[in-house]
Amino acid sequence: MKRLFLNAEGRLRHVWRTVIFFALSAFVAPFLLQYPFAPVQKWLHIGDGLSADAIAFGEAINLLVALICTIPFAIYEHRGLLSYGFPLRSMLGPRLWEGFIVGVVMAGLVAIGMISLGGMQIKGFALNGDALLYAGLAWLGANVLVGLGEEYYFRGYFLQSLWRSIGFWPASLIIAAIFAAAHYFFKPGENIWDVITLVSLSLWLCYTVLRTGNLWFAVGFHIAYDFMQFFVIGTPNGEQIPQGRMFDVTFNGPAWLTGGVLGTEASFLMYPLILAIWVYVWWRFRGRPDFVPTAP
Repeated sequence: MKRLFLNAEGRLRHVWRTVIFFALSAFVAPFLLQYPFAPVQKWLHIGDGLSADAIAFGEAINLLVALICTIPFAIYEHRGLLSYGFPLRSMLGPRLWEGFIVGVVMAGLVAIGMISLGGMQIKGFALNGDALLYAGLAWLGANVLVGLGEEYYFRGYFLQSLWRSIGFWPASLIIAAIFAAAHYFFKPGENIWDVITLVSLSLWLCYTVLRTGNLWFAVGFHIAYDFMQFFVIGTPNGEQIPQGRMFDVTFNGPAWLTGGVLGTEASFLMYPLILAIWVYVWWRFRGRPDFVPTAP
């Protein structure tokens, strides 16, 4: 029994550390945090719609959960809290902005494709003046929290610990499955086409960690892609329309083109672009040694 739980150095095996982290972050911490944060959400009049304030509030809690649940493992492994993919010296470095550009280009090309094929029509601006500026800043701030919260949760300690236990690709597949399942079971209107996109993107985001050594490329991409699809393109997501989007748009093409109620993520236009970003990261960081997480 001792060998089942402890390694040769007498320390808890990484697979059990991962199981404990997942249990804490998926069940225990969210359950406990609902008590102080539910009244705050009500006091701030934050609803459950697809709005910048709702997204920011939810993702701030996700980031807090990830940080809180990483703390005991960072202490146990004698490491800094941000050493699992978030080196501060690289916070605003080239990897973040490179990922950001990839996200903008990818979402932008999907929108151009939908417009060219008649699936998306822009009637003009939905907002003007200060309202447009405020909405843009609000959505940008919300999506910064999306990028930080989701990447640190799924590809911070969770990925590194599972990686050290069973290897990179098996760990990435498990995390991609959990990432997709969280969307499939909790987002209205979810279908297999969106799941294919989510699994492919999750694996690719893990791959960027393998090739770059940290989470900043993935964070930049996540911020930009969601900002583009919610604020700039104004695509539906989970049967909801983004509140405070830039353009007054309609989507009346076939679901394979527009993604239907799931928006750009479920559009077939995503698939060749997903292949392209896989090739890009492979080509861009060729010759670099793969990142290998330390194993205290």
